[in-house]
Amino acid sequence: MLALICGTGGLPAQIAKAQAEKPLVCVMDGLAPDELDADLNFCLETLGSLLIQLGQHGVTDVCLCGAIDRPSLDPSKLDEHTAPLIPLISDALTSGDDGALRAVMGLFEQTGFTVRAAHELVPDLIAPPGVLSDTWPNAQMREDAKLGANVLAALAPMDVGQACVTGGGQLLGMETIGGTDFMLSHLPDTPLRAQGVLVKGPKMGQDTRADMPTIGPSTIENAQKAGLAGIVIDAGEVILLQPEKCIALANAAGLVLWSRTGE
Repeated sequence: MLALICGTGGLPAQIAKAQAEKPLVCVMDGLAPDELDADLNFCLETLGSLLIQLGQHGVTDVCLCGAIDRPSLDPSKLDEHTAPLIPLISDALTSGDDGALRAVMGLFEQTGFTVRAAHELVPDLIAPPGVLSDTWPNAQMREDAKLGANVLAALAPMDVGQACVTGGGQLLGMETIGGTDFMLSHLPDTPLRAQGVLVKGPKMGQDTRADMPTIGPSTIENAQKAGLAGIVIDAGEVILLQPEKCIALANAAGLVLWSRTGE
């Protein structure tokens, strides 16, 4: 039996709908996904109890999916099954994004569960290669896409983010703990934004079972609000939610949507 350890957004529902057997939906307090009701609710301080409940429900596989803000830990709320896990949880909370998720996945694996990736359960989630929009990238955008890829490669050892914004040969923004949407809403006020591109892809060596880079309709809308010219993602390594809607939004806004294979 599969359990979804859910965060916010539409990804958990897409995974659930694609399964032949209804998965067990587990939702962290305050992080309800779209279009799904919780079978089990939990918080960080009751994670140990959740692991026991999963076993009692016959769960064998788990998938961590959806957006989750890094939670804080309230020692006064710890239950008896979670208290022994404090050293591991504390290490996870002070690690980078990939390090934190590796620690959490390790906890599930040590308890006997198999961690499944969202794109393993629903292969069609992965963005296909090519220019998906009607508007194609020009020469400057292609150079800015290369610059963005180089920036992400340089940032990988710091385990901070999966996206950046480049334009006119300049780096305009880098994703950090606030995420992609926060970065897009805090770009510098410069004319270069009119030719800027959001570049998104996995970090080198990243475990993508729980945190494969993802874009969806809201990403397209936020890129338009930011005044950018396009979005460039790594083909085969980024989840594209509601692709038809994303393409329609990009075309309506005159944005480039390019699933880049590397050049």
